[in-house]
Amino acid sequence: MTRSPFANSLGPEFEPFLFASVGADRNGMPLSVLSALARLDVDPWQEAARLTALPAAAATHSLAALLAARPDEATGGGGTAARLVALLPQRTNVNSQPSRGLPEAGTTIESRVQLPVILLLIFMACMLAVEALTATHGPPAQIGQAPAPASSTIVPKLPPPGGGA
Repeated sequence: MTRSPFANSLGPEFEPFLFASVGADRNGMPLSVLSALARLDVDPWQEAARLTALPAAAATHSLAALLAARPDEATGGGGTAARLVALLPQRTNVNSQPSRGLPEAGTTIESRVQLPVILLLIFMACMLAVEALTATHGPPAQIGQAPAPASSTIVPKLPPPGGGA
């Protein structure tokens, strides 16, 4: 499973939860929340953000149900889910500002990328316009005059060989 673009908007405060041990799989290999959710084809970062938004009891119930659904479930359960939910960042009340790790409501990754791209395109267009306006061209040709020589170096006329006056 590749890392979700959503993961870039989550801060490091989710790492204790995502990298916490869930227990072991059937083969005795240690299993983290991140790998357990990935094995269920659930985006771990989105799930961490979703669980953080829920009340603690609802988050515990939801996580316990997910962990119980693992095909290789060997350890875990409600106690494990409660321990893991306690590792999520502190919840804020409904009237407070969103936490630094969660994106603001109505904000998507695409909308955060669009503004810098648009500003870059405007900057590039301005630079091209300045380049076009300041490009050096030869002096304007005068009507009835021959074009200016290609070089502005004047070569002196030398006397003919053999010594003339």
